[in-house]
Amino acid sequence: MMEVSGLGGLIVLVLDLWAIVSIIGSNRSTGAKVGWTVLVLVLPILGFLIWLLAGPRSPGRGP
Repeated sequence: MMEVSGLGGLIVLVLDLWAIVSIIGSNRSTGAKVGWTVLVLVLPILGFLIWLLAGPRSPGRGP
């Protein structure tokens, strides 16, 4: 397993907090919010990257 500490750990913490605040503030369903939040909390680096690539959507995209 990879251990993150020091400045790297602080950066991961800030990015994860930003992702969680964005997830909670989104207009997604409660289930989707819980799923994304759990993913980011359980897998801090990988979960953030998955959320960054697949999670956030701009208001102009989609149906």
